[in-house]
Amino acid sequence: MTVRFGLLGAGRIGKVHARAVGSNPQAKLVAVADAFDKAAKEISATYGAEVRSIEEIEKAKDVDAVVICTPTDTHADLIERFARAGKAIFCEKPIDLDVKRVAKCLATVEKTKATLMVGFNRRFDPHFAAVKKAIDDGAIGKVEMATITSRDPGAPPVDYIRRSGGIFRDMTIHDFDMARFLLGEEPVSVSAHASVLVDRKIGEAGDYDSVSVILETASGRQALISNSRRATYGYDQRIEVHGSKGMVAAENQRPVSIELANDKGYTRPPLHDFFMTRYIDAYANEISAFIAALAKGTKPSPSGADGLAALKLADAALKSVKTGKSVAVQ
Repeated sequence: MTVRFGLLGAGRIGKVHARAVGSNPQAKLVAVADAFDKAAKEISATYGAEVRSIEEIEKAKDVDAVVICTPTDTHADLIERFARAGKAIFCEKPIDLDVKRVAKCLATVEKTKATLMVGFNRRFDPHFAAVKKAIDDGAIGKVEMATITSRDPGAPPVDYIRRSGGIFRDMTIHDFDMARFLLGEEPVSVSAHASVLVDRKIGEAGDYDSVSVILETASGRQALISNSRRATYGYDQRIEVHGSKGMVAAENQRPVSIELANDKGYTRPPLHDFFMTRYIDAYANEISAFIAALAKGTKPSPSGADGLAALKLADAALKSVKTGKSVAVQ
């Protein structure tokens, strides 16, 4: 089975997904659409895809599925549009910044019986997936606490901050999904603290750049999340899960994993510089999982419901910061 893809959006994340589709032997990138013709043509030239409009991809008989990498405020509309067109849909997170809009969108997906997968790529990272397998295999007993560290090497432009929906919906949302993935239970309460320590302009734009979050499930399991928009040493991505019988962790990854020892001490190469290189395997694996679900006729995971759950946690975290209190997840 070869799944024929249309790519909507040829920006930074669009290029990442184009590479994932283009490297998969069971996929073919047929068409690409972007408001900027130059960006679309670059991907077209690399992968042999045609540059088409969104309308043309929507009506195309040679496109089975679409990958939505357009700006966030277009995601829900495009999901609904392509659900009605009978295309399978892979959409980058989040579906929308508003919980009610997401719920409405998912109702359309359900009504049309469309296939939808949401792009929480970190579930598919080989190292994080190995942690999850160890948990599922019972290697650490019952999960009690998870610690998730996610720090970007540098803050995005303030113009992006203004339209991102804020750090909880833009950045921490990945960690909310990972917390749900690792804990095996739904968080019922959120306690969050947030500061502006990296760039005062981020604060002036109404957002934060440094946050800490504690999630708790009904049974008392906890997840601690640490986020920063600045890590001078590289892209910091670590998880640790503590259980009744032990602990399992995934350390930071480097492009080259060596250790040098001499009279100056022990040194190791720098970390990956950002998600485009750190998560190459994860992006490839999630597209493979999407294709496998289509081949088997099963619902892919993460689902639209997973996307909605992570957004609800983001909203609860922001409310916790504003009120200074722990917030129940609605």
